[in-house]
Amino acid sequence: MTTSGLKRFTPGVDKRVHLLLSALLWTAVGLWLLLRGGLWLQSADSLWLFIPALLLGSVKSLLILDRTAKKGIQRILRFNGTACVGAVYSVRTWLLVLAMMAMGYLLRQSGLPKAVLGTLYVTIGWALVLSSRHAWRERRQFKR
Repeated sequence: MTTSGLKRFTPGVDKRVHLLLSALLWTAVGLWLLLRGGLWLQSADSLWLFIPALLLGSVKSLLILDRTAKKGIQRILRFNGTACVGAVYSVRTWLLVLAMMAMGYLLRQSGLPKAVLGTLYVTIGWALVLSSRHAWRERRQFKR
């Protein structure tokens, strides 16, 4: 089958949908990490670590993830017409997502105390949620 023949089976969507998917993914994963981390902190009687984790997450968002989110948005805005739904992120970004998932698995298997894991999860979760604001804002302002 030719490339053009395969293209008709590709689930193509426009930029507005890609922006929504990007915002939803960052927000959903961030909220899941926040919840899981918060539950671990609670079970370790270390809920007080939630506040420092939020502060660290804000720093991570502002210094690192905001730049990544903006680059992803600019990439989406350069799409012409419709693009595959999976193109919401570049191949490199999808590989990074897989690496982060593997790191999360390894951390959970490491035997680290729940207070440490919870703090890490809350920090990363909040950073993702906070940086998702860029995709939400761009989607709201997007003109076809």
